[in-house]
Amino acid sequence: MTFIKFIFAMVLSFLPGILGILVAPISGGDNVWYNTLNNSVFTPAGWVFSATWTVLYFLVGLALFLIMQKHDRTNRHDRTSAYTLFGLNIAFNALWSFVFFGAQMPELAIITLTALIIIAIFMARAFYRISKPAFWLVVPYVLWLMFAFYLNGMIIYLN
Repeated sequence: MTFIKFIFAMVLSFLPGILGILVAPISGGDNVWYNTLNNSVFTPAGWVFSATWTVLYFLVGLALFLIMQKHDRTNRHDRTSAYTLFGLNIAFNALWSFVFFGAQMPELAIITLTALIIIAIFMARAFYRISKPAFWLVVPYVLWLMFAFYLNGMIIYLN
């Protein structure tokens, strides 16, 4: 049963990335619209995005797995809050890819990303109440989202 929970947590955490592949390029070179944009000098190469998101989705999935493992030892309100925020996080993460790459609307994407960052911070806080290691696994994800906010903002500013 533990292995099944682990696989389930991983599938859920990678869902935005899987859905994002439908609208977002795996590397920047695959998207004509994206290649026409002026980017920040701190914009990483396309392969860095792919590698970073893979690691971050794994860490968030592992955090969810730790929360699922503590299922019987936490109060119902904390679990419901953690799972709800995780679900919102997944939805807004996938939505950002669609809005930015699919709809090509960086202005709306930064609003979506702002909501995602707020949700991720609240999710991390909810995870903290259940499992401190789960919280720390989510911290790099929140930091990367803040960096993504900067990159998204620079695209708006420079274009």
